[in-house]
Amino acid sequence: MKRLLFAAIFSIWLAGSIYAAELPNIVILYADDMGFGDLGANNPDSKIPTPNLDRLAQEGLRLTDGHSSSGICTPSRYALLTGRYHWRKFHGIVQAFGSPVIDQDELTLAEILKAKGYKTACIGKWHLGWNWDEILRPDANVKSNRGNRVIQPEAFDWSKPISGGPTSHGFDEYFGDDVPNFPPYAWFKNDRVVDQPSVMLTETPKTPEGSWSARPGPAVKDWDFWAVVPRLAEEAVDWIAHQKGKQEPFFLYVPFNSPHSPIVPTKEFVGSSQAGPFGDFVHMTDAMAGKILSALQENGLEDNTLVIFTADNGAEHYAYERVKNFNHWSSAPFRGVKRDLYEGGHHVPFVVKWPGKIKPGSTSDALISQVDLMGTIAAIVDYQLPEDTAHDSYNQLPVWLSNEASPRETIVHNTAAKAYAIRDGDWLLVDARSGSHNRIPKWFDEERGYKEDDLPGELYDLKNDPAEKKNLYGSKPELVQQLKQKLKSIQARGQVR
Repeated sequence: MKRLLFAAIFSIWLAGSIYAAELPNIVILYADDMGFGDLGANNPDSKIPTPNLDRLAQEGLRLTDGHSSSGICTPSRYALLTGRYHWRKFHGIVQAFGSPVIDQDELTLAEILKAKGYKTACIGKWHLGWNWDEILRPDANVKSNRGNRVIQPEAFDWSKPISGGPTSHGFDEYFGDDVPNFPPYAWFKNDRVVDQPSVMLTETPKTPEGSWSARPGPAVKDWDFWAVVPRLAEEAVDWIAHQKGKQEPFFLYVPFNSPHSPIVPTKEFVGSSQAGPFGDFVHMTDAMAGKILSALQENGLEDNTLVIFTADNGAEHYAYERVKNFNHWSSAPFRGVKRDLYEGGHHVPFVVKWPGKIKPGSTSDALISQVDLMGTIAAIVDYQLPEDTAHDSYNQLPVWLSNEASPRETIVHNTAAKAYAIRDGDWLLVDARSGSHNRIPKWFDEERGYKEDDLPGELYDLKNDPAEKKNLYGSKPELVQQLKQKLKSIQARGQVR
């Protein structure tokens, strides 16, 4: 009887082990403020070395029509992890000491993978909010500065845990600095800070490019901004090494805080690109991604790991000056930068590698959004998404495996609350006076052939005009109205996956 029981238990264990072995490990590498044209695999004229990510593209699938949900970071991160357009709930970023944008009952990508037996970890920039009031002392003096809460270090009880972060939403482990340019300037381990912030960061030295953009607030004494990106890569490499030989598959989400400002390439990367300090920082980000990819190989995990690389939005508006100074256009071949409804705001690098499943060196022009990662990965692990979750997420697995047509025909683009655009097939309707949320240098528009008009919106044929130079809004009124109606319909009912 005991032998029969043992045999039954062994059979169940063996079946579970085989099933676990069939599930791929999943790694998402998520760059911060990186343009489509910054990646060498996308842009032969790029002045920035990206050898590791270029090799990833050579070994996998390069998606040339991939998009983030927003032109800024918090909304895109929310959409990636929930499979839901951010604008159904909010538009802006989580400000300093802001509350969570993911509700406790919202299903996340980490939670569905955890339910399928995955070990889950987030290492990097969270920027989706925490319940800071849980550790705020009752007598704390809280001031407000343009939506950011300015609070002294002693106002918090740093010994307490803080909910609302990654470990509240399906991640077993978290390590990171939350937001690189927001307080507190400290390392987080799971649900609390590692070292107690004891000083106020109020002034910062001049960065080699762009503004520092660091908000005032509590910091660990002698906090080193230059050490952040290398430390994140080191933690990811160590975490991967600890997964070697384990039965359970893993999900590692690595949201880099680079090349977002402050632009702080370390000494070994200074001058390593031909696109200035930003280019050096992109090169450094590529090198850190390379270390993580090498760790998969060195620990014998590469063959059964799905790797996804993409970015939360396009490059910051400093990109315009790089054209003048270095002849490098981060958004090439598109128009616009971070925050914009134009392609450069959200048309981002998108590479997928899955050995033995995805054909190496392949390219697809299928329309895909980062909100589709939830539906696609759910299909990979055979997870049935409940109704009223992942509202906007399509299963793109046939695109990845067989280069089939995308199931997605439309994407709704949005950054600001009152400005939307809709992509439908090859057409893009900007349902606003302009697709730009930035001040565009006059010399840039003149050099690139962009002209002002008095039309209330913009319409472009992206197949024949990817740089969005010829506004057809006035010449195709029927198409404009059709797209406006489709936009309203999607906003009202939600897309059905």
